[in-house]
Amino acid sequence: MPDFTTQRRLAAAELAVGESRVWINPDPEVAGDLADAITREDIRSQINMGNIKAKPKKGNSRARFRARAAKRAYGHCKGAGRRKGAQGARTPHKEQWMTKIRALRRRLRELRDDDQIDRHTYRLLYRKSKGGEYRSISHLNAYIKAKSLSRGE
Repeated sequence: MPDFTTQRRLAAAELAVGESRVWINPDPEVAGDLADAITREDIRSQINMGNIKAKPKKGNSRARFRARAAKRAYGHCKGAGRRKGAQGARTPHKEQWMTKIRALRRRLRELRDDDQIDRHTYRLLYRKSKGGEYRSISHLNAYIKAKSLSRGE
């Protein structure tokens, strides 16, 4: 059986696909007609007859990615051997700060709105938060309790 190199090249151009995606009918009865098809017009007629077709596109399955992403969502596959940047590159210091300060300010607003702290205490704690005094919400709560700044007590 001929290799149909020219036909494959012309068909790829006509079908606007790569040569690897050109399907040529392997039937020996059609082989003679295909071997004689050496012009673009001949190739177009073979395409119309169904002797030459474009194979469907292959896609990459995302199943493995989804499985890994699901594991990462609950902390697996994130060990030291998987990490490529410094800690500050993986979660920048600014992002860490933004997350922390927003949480602290949210907590302070809750305390003020529930009348657990007065507005003067709120401003004091707000400024200290901005200055980086508290590591976390629990640290802030511990400070309020230690200094007995809450109205509830």
